[in-house]
Amino acid sequence: MLLPLASLGDDISGFTDSVGKFTHSLGEIHLVSLLIALVSFGVYLSLRSRAFFHVLRAAYPTERIAFRRIWGAYIAAYGFNNVVPARGGDVIKLFLTRTSIANASYPAVAAAFFVEAGFDLAMGLFILTFAFTQGVFPKPPDFSKLHAFDLSLLASHPRFTLFLLTFLAIAGLAGFAILSRRVRAFWARVRQGLTILWDRPRYFREVFLVQFLGWGFRFTAFWFMLDAFNVGGSVKNVLLVLGVNAVAAVVPFTPGGAGVQQAFLVKVFAGTASGATVAAYSVGQQIAIALFSLALGFFALVTIFKFRSFKEVIAAGRESRAAEKAGPAVVATPGAAADVVLHEQPAPRRRAAPTELFDDRDLDFEPVTRRPPPTRSRERRRRGRGR
Repeated sequence: MLLPLASLGDDISGFTDSVGKFTHSLGEIHLVSLLIALVSFGVYLSLRSRAFFHVLRAAYPTERIAFRRIWGAYIAAYGFNNVVPARGGDVIKLFLTRTSIANASYPAVAAAFFVEAGFDLAMGLFILTFAFTQGVFPKPPDFSKLHAFDLSLLASHPRFTLFLLTFLAIAGLAGFAILSRRVRAFWARVRQGLTILWDRPRYFREVFLVQFLGWGFRFTAFWFMLDAFNVGGSVKNVLLVLGVNAVAAVVPFTPGGAGVQQAFLVKVFAGTASGATVAAYSVGQQIAIALFSLALGFFALVTIFKFRSFKEVIAAGRESRAAEKAGPAVVATPGAAADVVLHEQPAPRRRAAPTELFDDRDLDFEPVTRRPPPTRSRERRRRGRGR
């Protein structure tokens, strides 16, 4: 227990020390390079949201989807993730996206999140392979020596790490068991969210290539970010920074991977620039991206969804879930009555009550029509035959 606490103390002290060096070097920042980096990062997020929009359009081809609402949900979630640990912003993205598409379901929208993971996994393997072969990137056994609380805790306590993974696996199985009663409908909705994966040419054209173009703008953003803080932009340095981001994304226990990124960047760029410069960059890029994405996300909440805070979004999400369980989902955005968005789910077909004779909708065959009553002429002929 003492080791994790000591690591946590080192993590906090190291981060505050880096913040102090960042404040002392504010006058040395190249503002033009910083502005280009932030604009490039905004384009990167917009292209990622466009790829996510294509995934949703494939899942709901008959519904009308407004790209600006999907863009707003994506940007707001990214901004919230930079101030809240454990990717809490994904809950906001799930709710805002769900309320932006008529007749959408939470399982389908959540499944659509994972379509982006294909590109991220492919690029992540390439970047980490490059980073580990450069001789400056820490190896996994050395993670416990870094001044990062979450990595030190997991690397120094393999039994606890194994217990955590086992607990998560059991929790996943328990969740599957709870959903077993409706598992067929649940998996049908999950497959709906992954629809675009079955059309490989469309996935490559509308998702993979769009994400790759966005990755190019992300590469550009970190190049100019390195220049802005006097570390120096180069292909090698940018790929090392992206490798650090990939490792920080694996353990999202802190907002935006703070702490992990600082520890890795100081280690990676120890021979590239002075310690003060690297420390200032490690905190400066984190603060710049966090403030930029948070401001952009808040702008999307106010102008597109009419929310005044992230807290209101979370409260509205809870009300939506409660209303969905009770009946038709009614989602109200703050403001006038004109801003109320109704998403009514079609009511399930009701079987005929025992007191009713039958319901034609529940029959698999056409009901037999009765013969018309006999006329007077037919009745007379029948009597004549009887005689």
